[in-house]
Amino acid sequence: MGPDAQLVVVGSRKQETADAFGDKVGAPTRHGSLEALANDSDVDVIYIATPHKAHKSATVTCLAAGKPVLCEKPFAINAREADEMIAAARGHRLFLMEAMWPRFVPLMVEVRDLLASDAIGEVRMVSADLGFRAEPGRPPRLWDPANGGGALMDVGISVISFAAMVLGTPTRITSMPTIGDAGFDEQSAMILGYENGALAVLSAAIQTNTPHVATIMGSHRMIEIHHAWHKPTAYLGGCRHANTVRGQRHSHCIGSQNSSPKRAWHLPRRYPAARAKGVSER
Repeated sequence: MGPDAQLVVVGSRKQETADAFGDKVGAPTRHGSLEALANDSDVDVIYIATPHKAHKSATVTCLAAGKPVLCEKPFAINAREADEMIAAARGHRLFLMEAMWPRFVPLMVEVRDLLASDAIGEVRMVSADLGFRAEPGRPPRLWDPANGGGALMDVGISVISFAAMVLGTPTRITSMPTIGDAGFDEQSAMILGYENGALAVLSAAIQTNTPHVATIMGSHRMIEIHHAWHKPTAYLGGCRHANTVRGQRHSHCIGSQNSSPKRAWHLPRRYPAARAKGVSER
């Protein structure tokens, strides 16, 4: 949570769970309904962290109460719901954003700065994976298509967001899922194509452990974001300049494209990778 933000209220569908969650995160006020949370005059902005299928209804309720919203990923279950959420925000003239927190860790900010400065040349290809082997049935929503279960809606959205951050909106999409007995994708592979010829090669899984690495390949050099790229603490960049993240520890590595030296950047401990969450409990 940012230095200018303060967690003042949490809410849940039951008072008991709101109280338990409030004790866990240190929130002074706890509400046993979304409506009470949305109408609390001490609240300036609400972070929606409900199960996926409740994102739209919770967001619309909070916007109707005059509250800006950060909504946990995935933003919505489908395009129709997303359109309704965006229409509500525009109708009330309020801020609404998907809470894609990996984009806001300091190292990702540095990566965007490198891309903006043309440090690796024209981006030609992006690769990223995010997969793990979940215990069958746990958590339950991960195994329920009606609740937004499956690899794409749980972790696939993160690799797609990473590609969008680097390359923007694709003009071509090719995908291939493995559909399990429960009727949802246990793993998925995606190739996104862009107008300039660039490609994003992505994979996501909830029944397969993957390396959790991401690479941005440019026409001259590349940036490799180490495990786990979605909450990064280090990357390896084929760039000549350095010392652009304050207080960073760094070490030289041998070899890169065009035989130029690489440098590995590591975030200092005061930049935790973990997110802060807690205005609306799962």
